[in-house]
Amino acid sequence: MEVDSQKPSRRSDGTLNERRHQLPWPKDRRFRILSIDGGGIRGIFPAAILAEFERKFLSGDSVGDYFDLIAGTSTGGIIALGLSIGLPASKILDLYFSNGAEIFPTAAPPFKRIKRFWAKFRSLNYYQYSREPLERELRQIFGTLTIGDAQRRLCIPSFDGFTEVNVFKTPHHPDFRLDWREEMVTVALATSAAPTYFSVYKDGQRRFADGGVWANNPVMVALVDALTCNMIERDQIDILSIGCGDAEIKMSDAQILRGGLWHWREIVSSAMHLASQNALGQAGLLIGRDRLIRLNTPPFAGGAIGLDDVKRANTELPKIAKILAEQNGPLVAARFFSSKAEPFSHFHGSKV
Repeated sequence: MEVDSQKPSRRSDGTLNERRHQLPWPKDRRFRILSIDGGGIRGIFPAAILAEFERKFLSGDSVGDYFDLIAGTSTGGIIALGLSIGLPASKILDLYFSNGAEIFPTAAPPFKRIKRFWAKFRSLNYYQYSREPLERELRQIFGTLTIGDAQRRLCIPSFDGFTEVNVFKTPHHPDFRLDWREEMVTVALATSAAPTYFSVYKDGQRRFADGGVWANNPVMVALVDALTCNMIERDQIDILSIGCGDAEIKMSDAQILRGGLWHWREIVSSAMHLASQNALGQAGLLIGRDRLIRLNTPPFAGGAIGLDDVKRANTELPKIAKILAEQNGPLVAARFFSSKAEPFSHFHGSKV
């Protein structure tokens, strides 16, 4: 953590100007990646489906122990961090159920509708929620643990005050010297600082916002890291990518006929949705679509669940997760759960 008097430097100042040296990887060992999208309280879905896999196939052991690299953005980043220290997904799911209503509080009677309208109106100029309940819970979970304490390779996207992309990484390659001292709480708050919902996260003079703005689906972040850091062939890689319930976006008549800022006010959501599609398409082209399993909710009959809609998320998402776990469990188990992943070498930090 930086001291306030220190001026932050650009992460891009340390950009590697040559091809990264690749580390040896056994020819007979597969490289298994877990990628988890961002989605606010909808993180209940990936946590629930992973918890179902733990119950059905792993006797309750943490599903994180079976992946060589875990990538997660925003709420997915929090899940990834939890899995990286051996927490079972079932425990992470309980945290959503126990704390979701405090992190995303809803207006209480009387005048509930008026209060909700005022909150939305106020959000035009101010963030909607206090970060304090989320930060308090994260400190209960992670304490003073750092990225260097993770038991699994991690890639956690955010972006910084220079509006540069920022991927927090474990020290699983000699080039990754910057992040191993970062507290996991700092990384979790940085990746989940969703614009309009929470304020920009401040750490000393540094500023961070939600990685979902550019990599809500971090599957390509993870795949590029795996390929550039290790001497592995593309057909050695398996990916399990889990979404948080994308909205099905269609152009309206007003958007087509009139355009303008008002009719395209949801363009950020559209851009995130399209970026996710693009990342999945690229990853599928690189390793073969048969090696990439994507699990996501179908379109919701009542419209997309809001990132802060605790009630609908608690009610609807666990049921969908259970159905998809039943349908896809045997394939996922065969592909990913035959053996635990080998520990990775920490090139910097206390585990060197």
